[in-house]
Amino acid sequence: MSFLKLDNVVKRFGSLTVVHGVSLEAENGEFVVFVGPSGCGKSTLLRMIAGLEEISAGDVSIDGRIVTGLAPADREVSMVFQSYALYPHMTVFDNIAFGLKMAKMPADKIKARVDEAASILQIGPLLSRKPRQLSGGQRQRVAIGRAIVRHPKLFLFDEPLSNLDAELRSQMRVEIAKLHRELGVAMVYVTHDQVEAMTLADRIVVLRAGQIEQVGSPSELYDRPANRFVAGFIGSPKMNFIEAKVAAVSDHAISVSHPAFAGGTLIIGRAPKCALAAGTPVTVGLRPDNLVIGGPNPILNLTADFSENLGGHTQVYATAPDAPQITILAQGRPSIGRGAALPVGLASGQIYLFDAASGIAI
Repeated sequence: MSFLKLDNVVKRFGSLTVVHGVSLEAENGEFVVFVGPSGCGKSTLLRMIAGLEEISAGDVSIDGRIVTGLAPADREVSMVFQSYALYPHMTVFDNIAFGLKMAKMPADKIKARVDEAASILQIGPLLSRKPRQLSGGQRQRVAIGRAIVRHPKLFLFDEPLSNLDAELRSQMRVEIAKLHRELGVAMVYVTHDQVEAMTLADRIVVLRAGQIEQVGSPSELYDRPANRFVAGFIGSPKMNFIEAKVAAVSDHAISVSHPAFAGGTLIIGRAPKCALAAGTPVTVGLRPDNLVIGGPNPILNLTADFSENLGGHTQVYATAPDAPQITILAQGRPSIGRGAALPVGLASGQIYLFDAASGIAI
């Protein structure tokens, strides 16, 4: 039996439906990340699991128990919000202990739980401080500590790192990953940052317009995206797309045509069940890290436009007739002048093909 189950969950605001019949199952101890663009319904879905948002239709089950009609306090979940929501007049200890005091837990048990959480989060020396004396990362640890002391069955995180700078976000990602490993509790995490999703998740749920586009491990979504939306959302830099047409089809290969391709055509291996006719519009997908400048067998003829030196690697932006900007992730620091001819080959055999109309992977 799945630990967390969403059964055809719907959310409506008046006549507007923002979550369209989402069904999902997660196991105990699993780290699940909801990811998608702003407005896709991921935070609304999380709030429905927590009981902070009423469900219009469907059911939510936690540990085999339907909790759809239960109050948030009765669901045995803890939620960490984007804003720290700490009481400024209370010490760190009192902030962490507040919920336990409201539940009238004995003082000795409260102290034991707060000390345990502080030890896990390495904030023991901060327990006597006030929130104004803490950094952003420390405040977020206090907010997480407040969730830990409740000993919940399920942790919910709603974009908890979005208020932190880049360095602190990176550090806190590591801390949350360690926390999950140490506690072994199911966690559901919402973010719009696909880097957070890729580095934290056991499984990623990609959402768009209130519907699930694909569910899978980070590697599955990166290597085998179900459609163009997932392919473009997962991966940094994002996948390059070129709108082309099928030129010819043989038993083992498909030839697609576009002026950006070397010689005007690109040969792609054909799966046995792939049925495409000549003239069919398709979208070719190429990941920037699978492209290599130069090489004996270029597949693209581009013109260099701009380069970003990022230290160990360089992002090269190039153009081609009738194509959007193409990004290449090059190792080292190649010296490329603007306007230079740029033959680009394939570092691996991974070329993606999508139906131009539906966006579904072919």
